[in-house]
Amino acid sequence: MWSFYAAQVSEPPELTPDGHHVVIDGRRWRATDPAIPEERRAELTRILMAWRREVRRTKGTEEESAARAGVQATKVALGERGTPWWEQTDEERVARWSAQVPAPSLER
Repeated sequence: MWSFYAAQVSEPPELTPDGHHVVIDGRRWRATDPAIPEERRAELTRILMAWRREVRRTKGTEEESAARAGVQATKVALGERGTPWWEQTDEERVARWSAQVPAPSLER
């Protein structure tokens, strides 16, 4: 969730004391894995935003499920979904964020 939030505000959101979650409007969301290198985190955030635009564009069509799958894959790579990043080994974390995450096709 932080990746989405970061694109909209200049200050980082409040973190829980363990650093595992961000608190936005009183609700806890899993934080992006803080060990992801900044360049890769920025790339994944750009891909996530593109998939979210695709979800809006394809809403109610047969293409919507593919767009939602793209959001899911990107959020897993960021550590915001799937196995919690704090439960993974360093090797598992690197493999997760290094995995190929496709961006939406520019062809329409």
